[in-house]
Amino acid sequence: MNFSSDNWAGAHPAICEALTAHAGGFATAYGASALDHQVEQRFSEIFEREVAVFFVATGTAANSLSMALLNRPGGVILAHTKAHMIEDEGGAVEFLTAGARLHGVEGPMGRMDPDNLERAIRLFPAEFIHHGQPMAVSITQSTEIGTVYSLEEIERISAIAKAHDLPLHMDGARFANALVSLNTTPAEMTWKRGVDIVSFGGTKNGCWCAEAIVVMDPAKARDMPYIRKRSAHLFSKSRFIAAQFDAYLRDDLWLNTARHSNAMAQELAHVFRVSENARLGWSPDANEVFPIIRKDVAAKLEKAGVNFYSWNPPADLTLEPDEELYRFVTSFATREEDITTIRQLLDK
Repeated sequence: MNFSSDNWAGAHPAICEALTAHAGGFATAYGASALDHQVEQRFSEIFEREVAVFFVATGTAANSLSMALLNRPGGVILAHTKAHMIEDEGGAVEFLTAGARLHGVEGPMGRMDPDNLERAIRLFPAEFIHHGQPMAVSITQSTEIGTVYSLEEIERISAIAKAHDLPLHMDGARFANALVSLNTTPAEMTWKRGVDIVSFGGTKNGCWCAEAIVVMDPAKARDMPYIRKRSAHLFSKSRFIAAQFDAYLRDDLWLNTARHSNAMAQELAHVFRVSENARLGWSPDANEVFPIIRKDVAAKLEKAGVNFYSWNPPADLTLEPDEELYRFVTSFATREEDITTIRQLLDK
């Protein structure tokens, strides 16, 4: 029973079938095939406007190359203190931007606080060149702790960014999970709220290896083909990423897989909420659940074959000496019986 990460889940059968269907024959390389263009058009349809789309293999590449596109001399990227690009991308953003810096902005429940963002931007006044200059604001949707920005919160952050002439990036590694949680549309969650560029994730939600950089204004994406090529992220056989997205976006597969993983997270959260041996750190909005479990009970779960991670608790979360905070992640492959087993193990 694996709740370590949605990255550990395999590929959805429909994705595998699409890869097999496009495995034979010949297709124009380097993103110029009919299938590549077809899927790019599909992205424009789901975002309800013409967008520029660039396929890459990893979320780290999507985030880092997005920042490379937005780069400025002495550039500073403003993101939540616990953002993935700050804590978990091994300096890739700094490397691929040739030295841009990341500045953490605090905020409760994994979400950037708008007032803190305003104060952070003002730490880099244009007249003081020694500090560098802000170049972008990045938010993560859904966040690193399974919460989701409301549309109003996105709009407020966007207004601050725009007031300072800063583009707004969305790290959407779990884009679909946030989307179905809010019961909204891609357009409403992005450009209609002022988002300029999205790292659009598929890998965590049923794809094998499929991420995309989506630039809302194609006129501002002129340099991205060169940036992607120079960074060694232009696939010669990109039809195999396109094939995954073709299946992913067809017949609402991407939304249905996200709905399933979110629903499994809610069921799992309920198990922890009512258990005498565990409690919830906070309620999940998407597909990451953070329970507080007695250490001996967590050890029993692990011994029974349940995989999950311990997690550093936020400063405002109080734990008893015999407790620890853990992360459980559900996916399209999570089964009802796995959650039932956890409930039974907790209650023993």
